[in-house]
Amino acid sequence: MSKENADEVARHLAMAAALIEDDPELAHQHAISASRRAGRIAVVRETLAITAYAIGDFALALRELRTYRRISGKDDQIALMVDSERGVGRPERALELGRSVERADLPVEVRVELAIAMSGARLDLGQTERALQELDIPELDPDRAFEWSPALFSARATVLEELGRDGEAAQWARRAEIAAEALDAAAGVGELEVIEVEEIDAAPSEVPPAERDAVEAGDGIPPTGGE
Repeated sequence: MSKENADEVARHLAMAAALIEDDPELAHQHAISASRRAGRIAVVRETLAITAYAIGDFALALRELRTYRRISGKDDQIALMVDSERGVGRPERALELGRSVERADLPVEVRVELAIAMSGARLDLGQTERALQELDIPELDPDRAFEWSPALFSARATVLEELGRDGEAAQWARRAEIAAEALDAAAGVGELEVIEVEEIDAAPSEVPPAERDAVEAGDGIPPTGGE
């Protein structure tokens, strides 16, 4: 690209990132503009996919995520791909896609996002017990807050509620709130990566050991973005 074109693409990407939370439609328009100028750049296709997902265009998101994966050779958006398969009404294919990657090779946060996405796909299929099993991963530590903890705790609360285990669901929902509050309070304070959080009493059987083995990659897991 020429410097002028590169600068324009960079501006559109920056605007997409800045607007994605408050105005996803406008963010998506910026991503489209960037893709028209630099459609062969991985981060451009990734941004277009993310903004498409944000506005609920799951078919476009899936198409762009496939292109991003092909160009970049990365699996770091695999959870969003699984969620997008769910979004277009294909939970079985979502599970198949999630099983196609080696989870041990994924960054921790991506592995957690994938577990949540796969759990959602199980819920879509009415496999509630298996949806809960998908979330029984070593990262499910109720006593410490990582960046992924609020979403993981909330996903577990949702599945427990589906199972009619309302007391346990309330405990995990409260854990999600406490983790989010702890992370917010620590924001901007040094380089903290993990935060000790207030302990909530729970039935011993419900608090998984920190070292519990991860669910087998072949067992499958819901969309991270909505359920």
